Amino acid sequence: MAPEPKPDDVLDPAQVVGLLAEPARLRAVAALALGAASFADITAAAGLEPPAALRALDRLVAGGLVDGSAEAGYRLRSERLVATASASARSRSGPGAQDDSLDAVVRNFVVDGRLATVPAARAKRLAVLDWVAARFEPGRVYPEPEVNFLLGSLHPDYAALRRYLVDEGFLERRDGFYWRAGGTFEVDPPA
Repeated sequence: MAPEPKPDDVLDPAQVVGLLAEPARLRAVAALALGAASFADITAAAGLEPPAALRALDRLVAGGLVDGSAEAGYRLRSERLVATASASARSRSGPGAQDDSLDAVVRNFVVDGRLATVPAARAKRLAVLDWVAARFEPGRVYPEPEVNFLLGSLHPDYAALRRYLVDEGFLERRDGFYWRAGGTFEVDPPA
């Protein structure tokens, strides 16, 4: 069982999404996650001009996702991301949240690893779509033919399944590319 996050480490999930929603900030976080620490290394790894990198890093520091300064270097507060995700997952485990009974729901519609039918009832369909969405790696962008192939390996009507996933917020789509935007996932504690 993962250790309880410290209350000081838990951020508002909407705040984290807001911090990561701006491309320069997201690129700065990616550079930090990949090991860049100095301002020069972050700027180079993120492919940002110094003024844009400084604005992004200042906002990330103010939002509590990053520690440091241009002079001293920066550190991604990854423990805050883990704590926030863990707290958010626990908050969804109250009344009305998904539980082990949903595994039974999914088992009713899956035969030999393939989806036999898409449930008509929305609650059951959401459980099945969550199971399908788990096949998509968070943070990875998929071209439409790859999405069609993956979904086609699960169900013959891959177009309807793709539409359900987008309509229910499990996948996002832009210009023929898809990425996972929702569903449940496991959060590994930092090593």
